Amino acid sequence: MRWLCARVFAAAGFHQLGSEFADRRIAHVRDKLQRGETVYLAGLGPPGTHNSGVALVEVTQANGPRLIVNNEEERFSGNKHTTEYPHHSIDAMVATLRGIGRDIADIDAWLTSWDYPTLCGTIARSVLEEAPQSLKLLRTTEAAGFDGRRLDQMTRTPKILERQLGLAERVPLICLPHHDNHAWFSFAASPFADDGEPVAIAVLDGTGDKGSISLYVAEHGAMRQLSCNDSMFDSLGAFYSVISSTQGGWTWLSSEGRYMGAAAWGDMNRASNPYYARLRDVLDFGADGEVRINRALANWYCDPFDHPYKASLIDILGEPLKPDQLWNPDAVLRVEDITHRPDTQDRLDKAAATQLVFEDAMIHVVDHLLRLTGASRLVLTGGVALNAVGNMRLLEHFDEKWFAKHQQRQARLHLWVPPTPGDPGVTIGAAWLFAHLAGAPRGTPMTHAFYCGLPPRHEDIATALQGADIASQGIGDISTPEGRDAVADLMAYIVARSGIIALYQGAAETGPRALGHRSIFANPCDAQARERLNERVKYREAIRPLAPMATLEAAHRYFDLHEGASDAGYNAYNYMVLTAPSKPGAREKIPAVIHADGTGRIQIVRAEDDPLTYAYLKALGRHIGVEISVNTSFNVAGPIAQSPHQAIDTLRRSKGLDAVLLVADDGTVTAAWHGGERDSGRFTGWLSEWKQRP
Repeated sequence: MRWLCARVFAAAGFHQLGSEFADRRIAHVRDKLQRGETVYLAGLGPPGTHNSGVALVEVTQANGPRLIVNNEEERFSGNKHTTEYPHHSIDAMVATLRGIGRDIADIDAWLTSWDYPTLCGTIARSVLEEAPQSLKLLRTTEAAGFDGRRLDQMTRTPKILERQLGLAERVPLICLPHHDNHAWFSFAASPFADDGEPVAIAVLDGTGDKGSISLYVAEHGAMRQLSCNDSMFDSLGAFYSVISSTQGGWTWLSSEGRYMGAAAWGDMNRASNPYYARLRDVLDFGADGEVRINRALANWYCDPFDHPYKASLIDILGEPLKPDQLWNPDAVLRVEDITHRPDTQDRLDKAAATQLVFEDAMIHVVDHLLRLTGASRLVLTGGVALNAVGNMRLLEHFDEKWFAKHQQRQARLHLWVPPTPGDPGVTIGAAWLFAHLAGAPRGTPMTHAFYCGLPPRHEDIATALQGADIASQGIGDISTPEGRDAVADLMAYIVARSGIIALYQGAAETGPRALGHRSIFANPCDAQARERLNERVKYREAIRPLAPMATLEAAHRYFDLHEGASDAGYNAYNYMVLTAPSKPGAREKIPAVIHADGTGRIQIVRAEDDPLTYAYLKALGRHIGVEISVNTSFNVAGPIAQSPHQAIDTLRRSKGLDAVLLVADDGTVTAAWHGGERDSGRFTGWLSEWKQRP
């Protein structure tokens, strides 16, 4: 099937690595780089698979790849985890390209985030291996992360690009292996140096082209794959998605983070949790780090939505929620119901058991990888790496005692997870990997993730503000240090009075976490902030934790930062992909950002990466005594706000949001708040008070 698909896709304009076309293009790019020319590469997430989009990467022989933009289609379309053709993302990328004096003709290669012939072969093999039960999968046109109707559109992407870009012929695409994209970019962007010591790389995913678990090692600037489990079904991502959805009541891709949050209210003790021991049988832990689903319990390898459990698993967890029950308020797991619904604690214990089994599986895989490579540094990527609690458990487990016993040396695990470990990152990875194959150096480590779209123009903000229900006023200019500090102080003044504000500045964050460019801020010392944000601003479940945003000094003061995350000044804590235990007294001082299990999914902010947000945190230190803020994404039941229009629409829909501060590309700052009958007077009152202060 792979052989056949390679020829069919080549006829449609898709070319695998090793093909004559791909070899010629790699040689062309290598020659340009060696002549000292600048190369531009486009990494494309085509339609049909979730989180479509496009990345633009600039490459030089001197500096390697540099990410210019990574546009996620969901931000422009408003459809979360969208599988649609990335029309808006590509238009925005072209505008960026022209803004730096280049054009479409300057793109030397278009790369896809999947190796489609291999994916087709894997799907065919997987269905045949599990036949006849699995034949039902062939009738599924829409599943989590895959849309059969848009996969047909994917096959026409070279022609669609031709029309969209106004070219004379279709755009040839080079297919890059999905897990290789995850692995190379995540390693290359990590703070781990090429010093002769190996770096282990684990891609733990829902699925890739060939399998769902792929292991690599990088040494002396080169990466090689050690193994792939060659299975779409023996997947840690699928295990967590199925259980979290059918027990929590949300759809795939929306259930996983919520269920991780819910686990903190359950029994997280392996010895006493009433479900853990039996649920662990859902996964078989084999030799050499192998993890397989137990087909005597799990049925999602052939019927993941209507009948995902076999009878033995129903005996453990009860009947799974059906697709038509998902998002039903009566079915969704709510920690608020714990006092009046007798089954709520039981459901929370199931969430805890699922998280514990999931952590066991992560540890089992990584244990094998570290022993095999002799590495003490690990890059973790793939969608599974978004489980911030599981990431923390790896740092706790692979401590000095483990290394003394299994590697006979004094060491501990050092871990790094990129800000885009899931599929929004494989568009970057495709371009990064192709640059590596053409002989470019590795490039510089990442320190932030502000790469989605362009900073808003002043005139676009002005247009979005038109409407009788929105009031607005210019409040400053951050283009000078004095102006920046003044705006930051106003923000801190409002938050110190338990105001809730949103900050909209610069290019948006790429990846699932708001990191200060599309964020909502609140007072971490206010014990009621979580309830107000969840109920009146975000309209979401109380199980969702609020994240602490902090300066490095404040993070050290209130949290036990793991030494295993200390590389490059604790870079691993820059992206809210890792939780940290709070120190004694932290819950009393900053209760809004300490979760039920005593941890916080922390983000450290640096002055050089985000001057305004850093200045705001410093100002909070003066106003409330801690350089920590509540930080949650600027959205309401949808993707993070991308455009000024989306920002104002989010304000309109969020009755508890006091104001949005919109920063234009020229540095001017405009505050917007509810006008007319909805004007509470809170923001204007605080602004007046602040202006009267010395």
